[in-house]
Amino acid sequence: MAVLSKIRQRSLLLILVIGFCLLAFIIGDIFQSGSFNQSGRNIGKVNGKEIAFEDFRIKVDAVEKSGQGMTAPQAVNRVWDQEVSIALLTAEFEKLGLGVGEKQIIEVLKQSQDIGQNPEFLNDAKQFDLAKFRAFFKNNPQSAQLLKDREKDATLNAKYQAYNSLIKSAIYTTTSEAKLKYEMESNKVNFDFVSVLYSTIKDSDVKISDEEIVAYMKKDEKKYKADENREIEFVTIEDKASPEDEAEVKNAINAALNGSIVFNQATGKNDTLPSFKTAINVVEYVNNNSDSPYDSTFVAKKDLPAEHAEKLFTLGVGEIYGPYLNNGSYAVSKLLARQAGATAKASHILLAYKGAMRANPSVTRTKEEAAAKANEILAQVTANPGAFLMQAFQNSDDSSKQQGGDLGYFSKGQMTPKFNDFVFGNPIGKIGLVETEFGYHIINVTDKQDAVRLATIVRKVQPSESTTDKAYTKAVKFEMDANSKAFDAVAKEAKLTVNPALKLKAMDESVGSLGNQRQIVKWAFDSKTNVDDVKRFEVLNVGNVIVKLKAKNPEGLLSLVEARPAIEPILKNKKKAALITAKMKGSSLEAIAKANATGVQTATDLTLENAVLPGAGQEQKVVGTAFVAGSKISAPIEGNSGVYVIKTKNVIKAPALTVYTDYVTKLNQQNAQASGRVIGALKTDAKIEDNRQLFY
Repeated sequence: MAVLSKIRQRSLLLILVIGFCLLAFIIGDIFQSGSFNQSGRNIGKVNGKEIAFEDFRIKVDAVEKSGQGMTAPQAVNRVWDQEVSIALLTAEFEKLGLGVGEKQIIEVLKQSQDIGQNPEFLNDAKQFDLAKFRAFFKNNPQSAQLLKDREKDATLNAKYQAYNSLIKSAIYTTTSEAKLKYEMESNKVNFDFVSVLYSTIKDSDVKISDEEIVAYMKKDEKKYKADENREIEFVTIEDKASPEDEAEVKNAINAALNGSIVFNQATGKNDTLPSFKTAINVVEYVNNNSDSPYDSTFVAKKDLPAEHAEKLFTLGVGEIYGPYLNNGSYAVSKLLARQAGATAKASHILLAYKGAMRANPSVTRTKEEAAAKANEILAQVTANPGAFLMQAFQNSDDSSKQQGGDLGYFSKGQMTPKFNDFVFGNPIGKIGLVETEFGYHIINVTDKQDAVRLATIVRKVQPSESTTDKAYTKAVKFEMDANSKAFDAVAKEAKLTVNPALKLKAMDESVGSLGNQRQIVKWAFDSKTNVDDVKRFEVLNVGNVIVKLKAKNPEGLLSLVEARPAIEPILKNKKKAALITAKMKGSSLEAIAKANATGVQTATDLTLENAVLPGAGQEQKVVGTAFVAGSKISAPIEGNSGVYVIKTKNVIKAPALTVYTDYVTKLNQQNAQASGRVIGALKTDAKIEDNRQLFY
């Protein structure tokens, strides 16, 4: 009681102390997490509109759990792209005052099979019934919130469909455009020309400075924009088995194969261990001596290790093959049994009917109609087996139709019983009809293969503890040395190869040959990581990876290293063009050709759509000039591959058409994808703040 009394007397003090500690902890956490910063409350912004982190996280979790096989970073990137697109489109909808009514929203909802084809919402005619749809949610208020969420998405979808329709209707091909297209394809020109290609001047004779490349990029900064990135380089110290480890495994499997003598500590005598060759209970022996348990499956020759398949398959019962190396393991195999026709290959044409197991909802035929159709096709393919493939393409009701009905190889018992019995009970080439719970199958038995049952002792070749320790010690030493010395020098001293520098973006997951290594990307972008910092990472199936942060590149223009390969040839050709143009002088093409040690060539029946010059390639600018140059010698023309001087011989104009409908259609088809480029265009002009790397 005295103790309780003292606790009560000091309870206020205790509460104040605990409260102060909690407050200090919370404040520290807030500052550390950046919650007082704008970025702490949102995953990013699109034109000033915030994307809340909590909503974003929920959507990412949903994508990860959707069964699409995405990694966490892939899910984050998928949701980010969606959220940015939604923000941009929503802003466009608001600018246009675009709205949709209930009818449009319902039409979008009906496109989902779980609503449009849900029996709860269908009338007697199997049509969607709006009244039944409304009644269901009125009678099931617990589902009302789910409907609200679906309606929200459907509203956005309906607006996008309306927006997309507006864009498509705004893309119009005029008769003048169609006429121009016709003339570009049909008007022809013949001309003589002299060309001096850029390749006649050595690249080494033309220098391009860094300043010139930067100036060129600044003319079109959007085209040459670079996102913020990090440059890293790394070495790998593999955690792999040494020759000594491999020899030890090989000795162990030889001991199992031939038996061995070991000293028994308990009895003080040597014990003779049985061998794989003489073992009476082979199954037990394999399970006691192998890294992989005994497998009783009969295996076809095609499924055996390719390098050893022939020898394994031709063993006699009781014979042994090995040791042999397979997939990083040593193995020795004993043939226990052989089975004829153990695996088979077949094709089928499935005629499903309404109510059959897994029948597509679009299948409406009755069972009787399916049987009649199946017998009709059976008669056709029996008379002409070569028609089986096409009949499967045209009539089969399962996914194998894309392969002409081919189901590949399968073992006994893999298929439904009646199907299985037909295939394994009939010879190759037999075609017949079988009814199963899935419908009617016209089956063609196309191949059968014998199989063998092997007992195999497997010993994986793995690094020993000693080998792993040596790799770890070497990696730690490298990390320590590289933090105080030049990375390349330390690598050279350790006889390791430095991998070429990689550029990483903040939300990248893949790191070159290392595959998905998000941990390395996060380290490179961590605010505490500085240029020249070095860190060791343990990478599964690789070993130790020692990474150096080589550079931090902020958002801006491409680096010179990235830009030069693309821009330098363009600028060099401009300088070469100036040098060539200065020499392309003369009163005739022949004189100009002589002055440049080349000849006069002829271009025949070229069009603007087919502007390929002999020996030079596509040169629309040159051909376009030929159409309007008249009979005089042209001024030098800078083309894609060189500088040209031309003299037009004649222009052949195509006859005028009364209508250009075909060309209007052609241009409309070319423009059909224009609406799909809208989001990309909106992103180009948007101000997007991306804080994903702070959260993931």
